[in-house]
Amino acid sequence: MKIFYRGFVGHSGLNPSAWMLASLLAGNLQAEAPSGSTKLARATAPEFSDVFIAGKDGFKSIRIPSVVVSKQGTVLAFAEGRAQHADQANNKLILKRSSDGGRTWGEQRMIADDGANTLNNPCAVVEEKSGRVIVMYQSYPAGLSERDGKIKPGLDGPAIVRNYVVRSDDDGVSWSKPEDVTRTTKTPERVTIVAVGPGIGIQLHHGPHAGRLIMPFNEGPFDHWNVLAVYSDDAGKNWKLGQPAPGCRVPDGNGGEISLVNEVQMVELADGSVMLNSRKWGGKALRKIAVSKDGGVTWSKIEEDAALRDPGCMASIFRYSFPAKDAKSRILYSGPDNAKRENGTVYLSYDEGKSWAVKKVLFPGSFGYSVLTALPDGTVGCLFETDNADRIVFARFALEWLESKPTQP
Repeated sequence: MKIFYRGFVGHSGLNPSAWMLASLLAGNLQAEAPSGSTKLARATAPEFSDVFIAGKDGFKSIRIPSVVVSKQGTVLAFAEGRAQHADQANNKLILKRSSDGGRTWGEQRMIADDGANTLNNPCAVVEEKSGRVIVMYQSYPAGLSERDGKIKPGLDGPAIVRNYVVRSDDDGVSWSKPEDVTRTTKTPERVTIVAVGPGIGIQLHHGPHAGRLIMPFNEGPFDHWNVLAVYSDDAGKNWKLGQPAPGCRVPDGNGGEISLVNEVQMVELADGSVMLNSRKWGGKALRKIAVSKDGGVTWSKIEEDAALRDPGCMASIFRYSFPAKDAKSRILYSGPDNAKRENGTVYLSYDEGKSWAVKKVLFPGSFGYSVLTALPDGTVGCLFETDNADRIVFARFALEWLESKPTQP
């Protein structure tokens, strides 16, 4: 029997042999029948490859994945390279490229470095007409963190969080100088902490706002979050700030408030509407959702998706296919299906996210932030954190694996 396995040596709580056995039983490794047999067992099951490893790739911690597939079909995997195990730790933004569909990865590249300042939340999107790759992110002043209460509101000054963009026009090989877009992408009053995504942005394909680029955002004083969109109608040259979704914060019954939302991703619906899917900050341990009918400018009230369990973790939502004569509507979701950041599971909706007809474990054990993508041949990719966020792995699997019924032992 052959196990298709590239470099990954297991995750916390399982040694390599135990991980392989558990994964095979769950349908998470590809098993080939003995030579001479035409029968394949789980022939479309996922393959895994290491992308970033903390301590090995020059940083003590590597977190916060983002992944897109370029117009040329190159897989671009982004992350924060951190000097310490902390959210603000003199982070740099790093990239690895794959020209073979995520099976192997090239050398690590630095796409943004702001000296002693900390860079957070690489959020990538591909402008489909030009092929330009755009990454938006935040810069924190050196020595300050989102939790210390020292970040100030406003658009100017030495103690504010700023929003930046870098761009690549050569398939992620080289990158522009950072452009400060804070003035048009940050609420000037009240807001201290700003975060794009993390994850990916999207480009709309249908409706009156087709072509619009959207970056999902959460912002606010720490523990008092709003979710909203930042958008561009000129291929990412200029950006505008949408309005927060209503119901992001609710009364706590004691004169204060509870924030329901935090890190957020967005997906286009078939009619050109946009649905947001947010990490739960308060309320039930469920994903929070809302819909925009005007391309991300305004939103319906925040609700809970009763089908999507959330331990409090960034997760991914991704449009795989729009409804057409030869294709079903398919929206994918990936995240931990557990009370902890474990048991990474992929869900599939055929009805625009109203329900989730398919649910399959992609990776048992440690599973943190994740980002979904699709390759030109239809293969699905998932870049995710594991080993308690000390390793970032790329999984690739066929849609047939996700949609097939589990094979009985």
